[in-house]
Amino acid sequence: MMQTAYLTHPSYLQHDMGAWHPESPARLRAIDDRLHAAHLHDFLAHHEAPAVTRTQLLRVHDAAHIDAIEAAAPTTGVRALDPDTHMNPHTLTSARHAAGGSVHAVDLVMQGRVGNAFVACRPPGHHATRNQAMGFCFFNNVAVAAAHALEHHGLERVAIVDFDVHHGNGTEDIFRDDARVMLCSTFQHPFYPHCGADTASDHIVNVPLPAGTDGVAYRTAFTARILPPLEAFCPQMVLFSAGFDGHREDDMAQFALVEADYAWITEQVMAVAARYAQGRIVSVLEGGYALSALGRSVAAHVKILADL
Repeated sequence: MMQTAYLTHPSYLQHDMGAWHPESPARLRAIDDRLHAAHLHDFLAHHEAPAVTRTQLLRVHDAAHIDAIEAAAPTTGVRALDPDTHMNPHTLTSARHAAGGSVHAVDLVMQGRVGNAFVACRPPGHHATRNQAMGFCFFNNVAVAAAHALEHHGLERVAIVDFDVHHGNGTEDIFRDDARVMLCSTFQHPFYPHCGADTASDHIVNVPLPAGTDGVAYRTAFTARILPPLEAFCPQMVLFSAGFDGHREDDMAQFALVEADYAWITEQVMAVAARYAQGRIVSVLEGGYALSALGRSVAAHVKILADL
């Protein structure tokens, strides 16, 4: 089996919204530390994430949104776009490399240079809509990657599996009318961003789950409600919006998942990708705020991706 690519960039550590903010640079340090401790780091193909181009962003974001993010970038201090979503002088660069890393991961996989890829990026992306930054997100990394797979590589069917504990509202907003992209999203409901439970179509598969959902209940729902439509879609590439904030140690939400559940999700989706997509998977980091749990969960996810 070919290697798993691991994409990151120094700017990801420079985006800092304040010591109080859960979406902190310490998240990536926790992941890196755990990959070393688990002896996974040396088995991965390491790549530095390039910056996204405006053309790549324009496939999923309005020009006015891109312009507004660029105009909001401060030269000093921190600027709040909303109560949750703040920019420091490095945020714009980080956001460009988060989206660009996701695009480059698609290229590496599509070119057959690696078997699959994990993008250890921040800021996350799945709450960013076509024209609004929100929920710690500025550009929708996974959406930019999916659009690149369609428009640049000529794929006809791309699936996004979003297992973050929060609904991928931005991704749904962007692809609501594009049946080439299937979004499968499991999430706690009712909960931020307070949507998704009542929207569905042939290619938008939302699975709202109650607070307290544990691994048994999650796997039952995933098996019954995510895997059949995903299988029927026959995706040519699968992207993960990989949020690990459903872990039982993560106090940002009220799911009770553990590392083994994230490994199981990865296995299930890899099996579908093996059947229809030549194994092509790109996983893009979203949430996960309990540092130790995040590191262990990403390691479990990457270990399955890398077949180690």
